[in-house]
Amino acid sequence: MNFKTFFHYISYLQYPLMLIGLYFAFKPYFYGIEELKRNPDLIFQNLNSLLIFMGLGVSFSSLQDTTKTQNKFSENIWKNPKKGKIMISLISLMILSFLTFGLIGYYFTEIGILKELSIGIIVLGLGMFGFLKATIEMFENHRIDKNNNERKQK
Repeated sequence: MNFKTFFHYISYLQYPLMLIGLYFAFKPYFYGIEELKRNPDLIFQNLNSLLIFMGLGVSFSSLQDTTKTQNKFSENIWKNPKKGKIMISLISLMILSFLTFGLIGYYFTEIGILKELSIGIIVLGLGMFGFLKATIEMFENHRIDKNNNERKQK
């Protein structure tokens, strides 16, 4: 097994990490509605963990094989030059938004819970950088106009 295949297998760690994040999304509700009414901060305390684990999961997804698509929906996006560029732009805008809001929240707030949420938002934004790289590679590998031009040149 070569290094590339090894990292493709490691990319499957994204699923347990996202499941752990999903656990933190629902964890406050396991305490019951009455406990949430008494202590509404339970939601925010777990939201930071949710953001951190989702950021880690997204960063592990960037290790996947970019020469293959996961499903027909993503294949349709990455084959179409216009749709692919729109998706890359949207992902870039999301990263910029996450990092901007996270850094503003971290540096300009004195409220402890908001500072913690800002850290989670920053981790999610940083995790999406690797995802952006993977989407750009998928777009380059699958777009129809580029692949057709390469075939014509050969």
